[in-house]
Amino acid sequence: MAEKMKLEIVTPYKKVVEVEVDEVTATGKLGEFGVLPGHAPFLTSLRIGELCYKSEGAPVSMALNWGYFEIKDDKIIVLVETAEYADDIDIERAKAAQGRAEEALKKLTPEDKQFKIYEAALERSIIRMQVAGKAVRK
Repeated sequence: MAEKMKLEIVTPYKKVVEVEVDEVTATGKLGEFGVLPGHAPFLTSLRIGELCYKSEGAPVSMALNWGYFEIKDDKIIVLVETAEYADDIDIERAKAAQGRAEEALKKLTPEDKQFKIYEAALERSIIRMQVAGKAVRK
């Protein structure tokens, strides 16, 4: 059994992460999950949420925006729309996005075409603030 896994996180614009890790947790469509070295191969979809990994004992948190997670032979490939480190998140911008999404949702019903878009924007802003809060607490 391997002692480390290789983690790659890729967005449509660039490879964001390429590092050896001890463990990874992420938010899948069915809930949070974790993987350790030697994990059985699997592929799952990711929802807006947090991905955490430990590299040389140091925890790293990131906010992810939809994608896919695959592990095979101790190599993890994560394909996502966006990925932000906790330290890179602008909390004030996330709060402003939350306010805009909440205001828009007050004026819409779930049947409106824009409802899901603003609902996702709200979820994204909340996750970004939660992840950014972890960077502040270090």
